[in-house]
Amino acid sequence: MGNCLCRWEPSIYRVSSNAKSESPKDHSPSEKQRRDDSKLPSNPKEVEDLRRDSAANPLIAFTFEELKIITGNFRQDGVLGGGGFGCVYKGLISEDLREGLQPLAVAVKVHDGDNSYQGHREWLAEVIFLGQLSHPNLVKLIGYCCEDDHRVLIYEYMARGSVENNLFSRVLLPLPWSTRMKIAFGAAKGLAFLHEAEKPVIYRDFKTSNILLDLEYNAKLSDFGLAKDGPVGDKSHVSTRIMGTYGYAAPEYIMTGHLTPRSDVYSFGVVLLELLTGRKSLDKSRPAREQNLTDWALPLLKEKKKLLNVIDPRLQGDYPIRGVHKAAMLAYHCLNRNPKARPLMRDIVDSLEPLQGSDEVPTDKTVITVITEVPKDELNNKGDSHCN
Repeated sequence: MGNCLCRWEPSIYRVSSNAKSESPKDHSPSEKQRRDDSKLPSNPKEVEDLRRDSAANPLIAFTFEELKIITGNFRQDGVLGGGGFGCVYKGLISEDLREGLQPLAVAVKVHDGDNSYQGHREWLAEVIFLGQLSHPNLVKLIGYCCEDDHRVLIYEYMARGSVENNLFSRVLLPLPWSTRMKIAFGAAKGLAFLHEAEKPVIYRDFKTSNILLDLEYNAKLSDFGLAKDGPVGDKSHVSTRIMGTYGYAAPEYIMTGHLTPRSDVYSFGVVLLELLTGRKSLDKSRPAREQNLTDWALPLLKEKKKLLNVIDPRLQGDYPIRGVHKAAMLAYHCLNRNPKARPLMRDIVDSLEPLQGSDEVPTDKTVITVITEVPKDELNNKGDSHCN
């Protein structure tokens, strides 16, 4: 799990143990921030007034009393995860909640109530971005609550939780090669859609904990609190205060604050590397040379003789050699320190498409061998992974 760059850890379907707070000066908003803060919406009408020009998706403004019903009064056994934002609860919209609403399982993300400037801004960013964007590889925002100090987001429920929880789980069966490539493909399509939208969006916080999975392992991007409108006109980048997650953020963004769509491409390369190796982007429990995944693996990606040594050993050799080489080279190009040399997300999607459902014969192991080597107690533990 990565450390944060001037922000809290996202809270969707995970428990965050090492979220860093902002620097002390950030806790004292500038005069400009205080003026801006007074402009932030305080009720559903003001939210909808802000959304009026760009809202493509209708959102439901829930009351806090309705959210109590949906979550069973925020039952602790319904907690899906938590972090600096607050808690995420599993909920159910019943048909008798409000006329016209269909029964639906949802995830309810509750702000922790400190009413901070940054928290309110990130909540509003999600409402604005997900209220104007719709794609199969973006988590659908159902509605929100903006009542008194309550700031809540209601999403579609993603039954298998985050890629992070699935990929690095010690109790679930390892994700097979085909599933990992399916996840990479879906996430890439989500990013490509954002970059090519009528008003391009830079996601800015792409990582395994922000990619959620449905029952069929379809990947959807979540947590748009740091999303940023892309450069317009003749501008090549957007300059911002550096925010994101160590281990995933592009080096040029960390050094200069210049944010471009290619910053997301670098982050995608890190996630693809995690899918290939089964290792976290930063892991302090490993030997010093191996703690930073990109520093350790990048030199090995181009060497065919050494490449297979970095592939997740839990796959037990059950993967197509040619597919591994192609995915490794794609990660290598995404992680180029020169942002202009990185591929576009649309090109990444095209590169990943041939790796979907490959019929190529794997190396010297078969699926049957892998299954027979799995202990029975581990098979019994397989299930939904959204709870920690």
